[in-house]
Amino acid sequence: MKTIALVAKRGKPEAVMLAKELKVLHPKLEFLAEEDLAVALGWPVTPPAELGARADLMVVLGGDGTLIKAARILKGRAVPILGVNLGSLGFMTEIPQGETFTVFADTLAGKGRIESRMKLACRMYRGGKLMVEDEVLNDVVINKSALARIADHETWLADAFVALFKSDGVIFATPTGSTAYSLSAGGPIVHPSIDCVVVTPICPHALTQRPIVVPADQVIRTVLTSEVSDVYLTIDGQQGHPLKTGDRVEVQKSENRVLLVRNPKLDYFGVLRQKLHWGAR
Repeated sequence: MKTIALVAKRGKPEAVMLAKELKVLHPKLEFLAEEDLAVALGWPVTPPAELGARADLMVVLGGDGTLIKAARILKGRAVPILGVNLGSLGFMTEIPQGETFTVFADTLAGKGRIESRMKLACRMYRGGKLMVEDEVLNDVVINKSALARIADHETWLADAFVALFKSDGVIFATPTGSTAYSLSAGGPIVHPSIDCVVVTPICPHALTQRPIVVPADQVIRTVLTSEVSDVYLTIDGQQGHPLKTGDRVEVQKSENRVLLVRNPKLDYFGVLRQKLHWGAR
């Protein structure tokens, strides 16, 4: 690893401090920074495309939203992401600020715990034409705006009809994303080592329509069949696309994966206990 890419949460002085110290401690490495951090450091600004193409290791200084941004910058490249938690929750940014330098050095030396996480490929078609194609680490969400009515979402798994979800929307979550929006909407927690998709209707009109876990290697498709306005497709909480009646959204396991550097002192259930107080009485 020779080139280190840094992505930070905006307005975090501790991120600027950590970036400066990493460069001082490792003068032989090349450090690149995205725009906001580079300006704060007085470094040259590296465009996102160059950042993603040249990185041997991606260091995230922030929270899970910042890590998702970093994963999108990599565009599927199998580059480890070391997430230092400067946010409030930090399911994926597991490394405490005080252990940044130790975990960084271990990762450079090939001693880091690196875990592979599944991504979803998402496509949206309108009138048979491909309109949107993207990948997500957390979730693909079909949701209404504040004033839209309940919508009909005709959902299929391969050739099998699943249900007509009459709901505020539908979430398609990876195991990593099962502890995000899907969990808030009543979905299950899924261990990240399992490749599957959690399909969670948002506020369904029928209480019989519950979240379901389906195989990740089959195409899941949903067609917006009702005449409603102000419905959106949201990609990992980063990009939004308006949907029209008849639009078809398809999701399936991506060929690309995300590599996360794990906290050596914490397993997955430890993360749940620490972040969610999971299992506490």
